[in-house]
Amino acid sequence: MQLVDMKALTIAALLVTAVIRVQSIFGGQGAPQGRGNSLMPQPAELAPGQGTLAIDGTFRVALTGYQEPRLQQAAVRLIRRLSRQTGIPMADEPEADAFKATLVIRCDHASETVQSVKEDESYRLEVTSQQARLAAPTPLGALRGIETFLQLVALDPKGFGLSAVRIQDRPRFAWRGLMIDVSRHWMPLEVITRNLDAMAALKLNVFHWHLSDNQGFRVESKLFPKLQEMGSDGHYYTQQQVKEIIAYARDRGIRIIPEFDMPGHTTAWFVGYPELASAPGPYTIERGWGIFDPAMDPTNEAVYKFLDGFIGEMAALFPDQYFHVGGDEVNGKQWRSNPRIQAFMREHAMKGTSDLQAYFNQRLLPLVQKHGKKMIGWDEVLHPGVPKDVVIQSWRGQQSLAAAARQGYTGILSNGYYLDLMHSARRHYRVDPMEGATAALTPEEKSRILGGEACMWVEFATPENVDSRIWPRMAAIAERLWSPQPVKDMDSMYRRLAVASERLDWLGMTHRSSYPVMLERLTGDSGSAARLKTLSDLLEPVKEYAREEAPAYTSFTPLNRLVDATRPESDTAREFAQLVGDWKAHKAEIRKELTRWRDNIADLPALMQNSALLDEDIPLAEDVSALATAGLQALDYLEAGTPAPPSWVDEQSALLDRASKPRAELLIMIVPSIKKLVDNVK
Repeated sequence: MQLVDMKALTIAALLVTAVIRVQSIFGGQGAPQGRGNSLMPQPAELAPGQGTLAIDGTFRVALTGYQEPRLQQAAVRLIRRLSRQTGIPMADEPEADAFKATLVIRCDHASETVQSVKEDESYRLEVTSQQARLAAPTPLGALRGIETFLQLVALDPKGFGLSAVRIQDRPRFAWRGLMIDVSRHWMPLEVITRNLDAMAALKLNVFHWHLSDNQGFRVESKLFPKLQEMGSDGHYYTQQQVKEIIAYARDRGIRIIPEFDMPGHTTAWFVGYPELASAPGPYTIERGWGIFDPAMDPTNEAVYKFLDGFIGEMAALFPDQYFHVGGDEVNGKQWRSNPRIQAFMREHAMKGTSDLQAYFNQRLLPLVQKHGKKMIGWDEVLHPGVPKDVVIQSWRGQQSLAAAARQGYTGILSNGYYLDLMHSARRHYRVDPMEGATAALTPEEKSRILGGEACMWVEFATPENVDSRIWPRMAAIAERLWSPQPVKDMDSMYRRLAVASERLDWLGMTHRSSYPVMLERLTGDSGSAARLKTLSDLLEPVKEYAREEAPAYTSFTPLNRLVDATRPESDTAREFAQLVGDWKAHKAEIRKELTRWRDNIADLPALMQNSALLDEDIPLAEDVSALATAGLQALDYLEAGTPAPPSWVDEQSALLDRASKPRAELLIMIVPSIKKLVDNVK
């Protein structure tokens, strides 16, 4: 597809608004709760049909039209996933006779040899009671349609099957990405592969691999082996492993973009090659978090010779046309304290370190281009005079993205999609690359916005809990980037998000399975862990960068506390808030939940005292029990129709004030709902 066809998108948006209203059985308000009716992302156009296509042991797939090994492998994966999902044994060899197949997949022609941002990912899927047919211009579209087919499979009283439907689908944005930082905490290959599987299931198409930072350099360089030998603590990907991951991602329709941050965030480079730095070494790998002083020396010609060789080596390893150079958060301290660099700046009439960084980028760009790549960087690489073919990744927000588009730069939005900040799916879902400051852009300027990319920085994530920090909230972002702009119903999103989360279990994701295991570690047995879960389900980790303000963390600090196990978003608290919003209609349900929390948690502190890892969380358990009691008392006053005594109101106000403050880097998420009940009886 073209990067953005604004006229076509506008027409499609108007059409899909009407389509979605009549298609409510597939995920809109008032939709049935059947799992097969919970597509995510929602398709561009959908029309339900009559009847059901049965799925049983005779299920077969036929490939027609253009064929290639990637399509054949995708068909085998489809059958194996379907067999695992249904528990029905199925033969995974292709069916030669399309008339005998349950699903016929047809492609018109090949995709590009190296997957491109311009490719057509559209597809058409028609399911009748006799057969399903999936047609796409390219294998990429077929891969997207396969994921939709798998989501349509549901269990009903007659068995597994798909409701008849006609779908025509295409992505709204060409760039739908996820960045995972593997530098601050090492992420083994199995973490990467399972997340690639999850990305493919939600129709994401860009994996941004943050491979170097102050805390580690994570890729083998054969030209400069001391990068990984001295800068990785032995945790890095060999070039052969990188090639395998790239092939794995391509089979799933995902591009891989490497990021090697420079000129800052480069301490790990300098452990082996201190001559690249702006101040003399020796250097050691950083163990803490934050912005550090070390930066490459933009005035040293040897730096550019080194980077020429390094970029050439990495450009040959990573086939994607984009090469990410980072460019963010250079504090300039080493540059300001180096007399030789200061003299260079005066000689070149540079007013500040931002001018020196612009000079570095202007020297860096030809090296990237020399090796056949397009340069992409964070907001800071945008500076007057930077060539227009540099792509801007905006972590600062839509204002920054819009400013870049007005100046002729293409860009992608990441602000609002930072998963590590522990915000809700609701908050991420409300962020749109084409709203806010970008809404005022001209059609030509809007065409420069390629899409968006979520970011998972891993200061507070390990292989054990990283999936839970990404999923299922990433699925809400995936829908925002794929589905038509009018798809915004929040209740529908949350209902379908729960189903998407369950589906990800079948792909081996650990975002749900790691939770009870981590709680059991904290308590020592499964029975106590179940009771701790009742508490943890009402909590969330602190937001934004509050954890970095807590006692000093390092890369060696165990992430084994309750805050590390607790989910980023409390579904229990969100659902309880909905009940309290209409308390008269839900009195019995509210009372049942409050009683359960009060009784379950009342004696939990005694159990928590036996765990060195839970001692800090005892005040949270005590406050949750007190909040549940206050909620029950408020409900009593409300049902009796009598106001509460002022002394009781004062007592609960003090409780609410105390409980609203973070403890042990956790927040009690039912506080606003209890406050609403208390306020109603004043």
